[in-house]
Amino acid sequence: QVQLVESGGGLVQAGGSLRLSCAASGRTFGSYAMGWFRQAPGKERDFVAAITSGDTEIYADSVKGRFTISRDNAKNTVTLQMNSLKPEDTAVYSCAAASLLSRVPSLYKIWGQGTQVTVSS
Repeated sequence: QVQLVESGGGLVQAGGSLRLSCAASGRTFGSYAMGWFRQAPGKERDFVAAITSGDTEIYADSVKGRFTISRDNAKNTVTLQMNSLKPEDTAVYSCAAASLLSRVPSLYKIWGQGTQVTVSS
């Protein structure tokens, strides 16, 4: 089974950029759709972006045009490039794996531990 480990979170000023990475172990990485989700304190987990093994991408409206998801199946990694960050982007960001491309968190069965992103105003 795939295991996921995120990295790249941190503190950034509004308007800045961060690049999150998710490293996957396991030989079946290429068979999964990969997603990024975020959860702010006291709020539900929200969909951010997802990508299939064939590089079909979907995004939440709130990040479209600012965030870019990509994957490297040879390196077992998925990346979330975040530009023009806003204070409302502050959350714990988690990557997850699912059998199908989806915006629904419950369809993702494998999750990383998450990485904190804080955007100051």
